[in-house]
Amino acid sequence: MIENELTIRLTCFFGIFAVMALWEVKSPRRPLSLSRKLRWSNNLGLIVVNSVLLRLFFPAAAVGFALQAEAKGWGLFNEVSLPTWIVVLCSIILLDLAIYWQHRLFHRIPMLWQYHQVHHADLDYDVTTATRFHPIEILLSMVIKMVAITLIGAPALAVMLFEIILNGCAMFNHGNVQLPSAVDKIVRTFLVTPDMHRVHHSVVKSEHDSNYGFNLSIWDRLFGTYVAQPAAGHLGMKIGLDRFRDPKNQMITALLRMPFSEKKAQK
Repeated sequence: MIENELTIRLTCFFGIFAVMALWEVKSPRRPLSLSRKLRWSNNLGLIVVNSVLLRLFFPAAAVGFALQAEAKGWGLFNEVSLPTWIVVLCSIILLDLAIYWQHRLFHRIPMLWQYHQVHHADLDYDVTTATRFHPIEILLSMVIKMVAITLIGAPALAVMLFEIILNGCAMFNHGNVQLPSAVDKIVRTFLVTPDMHRVHHSVVKSEHDSNYGFNLSIWDRLFGTYVAQPAAGHLGMKIGLDRFRDPKNQMITALLRMPFSEKKAQK
């Protein structure tokens, strides 16, 4: 399975992306304020830039690094003898916890926020928002992920599965899709739903600083950052950042410059 990692991940990515895109067309949660063509071309353009830079700076990527760490016996799970399925499951859960705290740090530390704001400056909220990150944030995230892999001793299989789950859940919970409230209530008991994570993209600070999870919803409940619904409702809430309302800021050139603009220090 590890040998076919790239094929498996790309198949999962394009498959889930296609399902979410079709779902958004068939049953949108909110009307879009900007044209899909404008947003998609620029948001997806960041994927190309980020993919090239990741391959340039980290050719082995997370799974390759996990193989090296495993071979050298680094990390907790390389020091204990447990059934493989337990190690894989616990590694995925701990990696998810690490991503939760990474997300909080990117909001809390101004130097990190100046890059993460590119993700939040999207004026709409759909499956492509899940892919919209500044290249420097992507590179920093990889470094943090490698540190987590080293400490946990996560096996390569667990890292590969986590990457697939993370990408899939991010596309799901950033989807502009209508999920029946009864279904949403059940699903968010375990997983972050679109309605749950959409709150995090509100311009309202108390809502913006909540619901940091990408996969499991337990972390926000456990650490007191859970907000059930936006005060203005999902149709009435304002998405994005107040200081970046000009559609020109949605162009990929503006997104790449955004962390270095005069407005970067504000939150």
